[in-house]
Amino acid sequence: MLKKSIESLQQEAAQTGGNTLKRSLGGINLIAIGIGVIIGAGLFSLTGIAAANNAGPAVILSFVLAAVGCAFSALCYAEMASMVPVAGSAYTYAYATLGELFAWIIGWDLVLEYSVGAATVGISWSKYLVTFLGKFNIHLPAQLVASPFELITLADGTQIHGYINLPAVLIIVFITSIIIWGTKGSALFNAIVVALKVSVVLVFIALGWHYINPENYKPFIPANNGEFGHFGWSGILRGAGVVFFVFIGFDIVATMAQETKNPKRNMPIGILGSLIVCTILFVLFGYVMTGLAHYTEFKDSAAPVAIAIAHTPYEWLFMAVIAAILIGYTSVILVDLLGQSRVFYSMSKDGLLPNVFSHLHPKFNTPFKSNIVLCLFISLFAGLVPIQVVGEMTSIGTLLAFVMVCIGVLILRKTQPDIPRPFRTPWVPVVPILGILTCLTMMAALPLDTWIRLIVWLLIGFAIYFGYGKKHSKLRNSL
Repeated sequence: MLKKSIESLQQEAAQTGGNTLKRSLGGINLIAIGIGVIIGAGLFSLTGIAAANNAGPAVILSFVLAAVGCAFSALCYAEMASMVPVAGSAYTYAYATLGELFAWIIGWDLVLEYSVGAATVGISWSKYLVTFLGKFNIHLPAQLVASPFELITLADGTQIHGYINLPAVLIIVFITSIIIWGTKGSALFNAIVVALKVSVVLVFIALGWHYINPENYKPFIPANNGEFGHFGWSGILRGAGVVFFVFIGFDIVATMAQETKNPKRNMPIGILGSLIVCTILFVLFGYVMTGLAHYTEFKDSAAPVAIAIAHTPYEWLFMAVIAAILIGYTSVILVDLLGQSRVFYSMSKDGLLPNVFSHLHPKFNTPFKSNIVLCLFISLFAGLVPIQVVGEMTSIGTLLAFVMVCIGVLILRKTQPDIPRPFRTPWVPVVPILGILTCLTMMAALPLDTWIRLIVWLLIGFAIYFGYGKKHSKLRNSL
């Protein structure tokens, strides 16, 4: 199996100059990037769903269990990122431990996850923007907020087709321009956005705390109704599976390794720090939400937070939550596009993709051509394809990457035990094995169409790899 040596990756990480990514990120920047993608609209919806259908007020225990499950993989990511601080994240780690073909599989699948994720979030961002502006009696032309394949029902009952989802296109273009401007600028923008949406979450917690009704916590763990996963301890476990996907995103921090100052120290801080901060916020959020309203009130609700806020005198808080969702989606798009271009950059540097994806801007030292190509593809996808076709951003590729990273830690501990490890995953092999089992369990629970999409995408990837990547692989051609 053709593999990259750890030594060659460490040499690549040590490179400096005009043809390398600029190191400008510190530990706080990385934590903000992690929080930026973890705290999305899912927090405001999945919390209510898990409480109503699975765990009741004990949804906060579901958050803790989900965080522990993520922590197994996060600890493995921290070891690999500190040992091999280069762009590419799980793609690069797989190249060093499992070989080129497995690296291609992971890289190609992460490409899909980030691209579909950015397009899907862009479409949802547009929908929330329309709702937000509508509250101020500002109405955008219906044809410009929907794809040509969507039917829009006007106020008089007439149905028309959309032309293009223009807000979705514009947000992708806007975020791309920020990314091209430079990683430091992107990090500054992300930090501002993260500060705003975290502020809204904290305001909800602080204001809502005074209106908590202790009776809503009785019983804290509702009795199981006879079916696995519906309340009781099995409901807490099922709830952990539901909210697990709220946490996914910290892995994108690892794609920024080559743009990080002192990555051996700061990568573990960014990966683990973002996970810890978000866990604390999620537990407090869930506690207040289920304290304001009885968990049964969230049943079949598309906006459970609105139900909780209705138990306070702060009607304006719901508008603040919509604003937080818009802001949250903006940072998710930013981090998705950042992670996407960095994976492409690494694959292109290795010769598996054309050079255009690793060509850096002479002033900003960012892979601007890759950003532009991705912007064209993703913005058109977001503007012209309905969200039902794009589908929800599933996490199967990310979970597969988690499994590969955990396996990589086990392999390297066995084959190269003496390599310096600035951060060491504790309790090896227990932690990596638990990480593998947790992620495989989550993958097995995903719907069939998710697996079909993955298989089809991988088949396309194999065609590109064997038709182009394998022939142009720099590692293969150097032997």
